[in-house]
Amino acid sequence: MPNTTIPEPEDAKKWFTSDTKFNHLYPASIQMMARRHWTPLHTAYKAANFLAAENGVKILDIGSGVGKFCLAAACYKPLSFFYGVEQRKQLVNYANEAAEILSLENVSFIHSNFTQLDIKPYDHFYFFNAFYENLVDTARIDESIDYSGELYNYYNRYLFKLLDQKPAGTRLATFHSLEDEIPRSYHVVDTDADNLLKCWIKV
Repeated sequence: MPNTTIPEPEDAKKWFTSDTKFNHLYPASIQMMARRHWTPLHTAYKAANFLAAENGVKILDIGSGVGKFCLAAACYKPLSFFYGVEQRKQLVNYANEAAEILSLENVSFIHSNFTQLDIKPYDHFYFFNAFYENLVDTARIDESIDYSGELYNYYNRYLFKLLDQKPAGTRLATFHSLEDEIPRSYHVVDTDADNLLKCWIKV
């Protein structure tokens, strides 16, 4: 996906002029994975505006990787709070290092499998198909965790149940999702990026 120029945030704006510039917050090995695994800035901007339609909300990125969505969204929407949960410790470390460089105070990263996390405190959710690695070996970030079709199904069922328990009005933004994890009570209200980004609200 080509780099897209977007409105510059007030703080640390030099990092947000393009995806290429932003990706230089990370080591070369991480930059090489950006095209496949990290949310483009334009998509992060669109999703953040949808998820943080009100100030003060808490938004959780499920499978946050090196934190690109959370970091960009936190900069675009400074009056809301963004959290990323990621099971790879090294990626969480990269996310925290980038957050320190950007001096962002409304973003936080959690080292955990999302199935071990209480999602009750979070209002809305972002999901860039973190489970797909279990289906296609060429899509894997590394070999530090287990992969299987059974895990893909388990994670989808688990997230489905979590989302189904959230109240009406809960917002969900998905990117490259196969939509197996989305309950029928969530309806699409907007799309972007050739329908790869979908914005959902629970009714």
